[in-house]
Amino acid sequence: MNLQQYQHWLVEYYKLRQWYGYNPFIRLNFLTEEVGELAQAVRAYEIGRDRPDESAQSQVQKLQHIEEELGDVLNNLLILADKYELNLTDILQASQQKILNRFKDEK
Repeated sequence: MNLQQYQHWLVEYYKLRQWYGYNPFIRLNFLTEEVGELAQAVRAYEIGRDRPDESAQSQVQKLQHIEEELGDVLNNLLILADKYELNLTDILQASQQKILNRFKDEK
């Protein structure tokens, strides 16, 4: 499955669950929440968390948590792109071009 196929499936699933109707401002808040959870997962993996109320996890479990949170962040980004009818290929190409233009004098 490629990214566009996944986005199409995700949009249909969100519509089925009645999650798609949230406006982009609310969706952005969901994205922010997920980025915070990703930050917490990366922190746990990189420097640990000194919390007696949390069970200890192996590095493999911590890495799986990072993967899960990256998926949640990606899902919210894909829904936002769909809400604004933005094409993923166009987004990626524009981003690549921006980076290349920014650093074109460095060779």
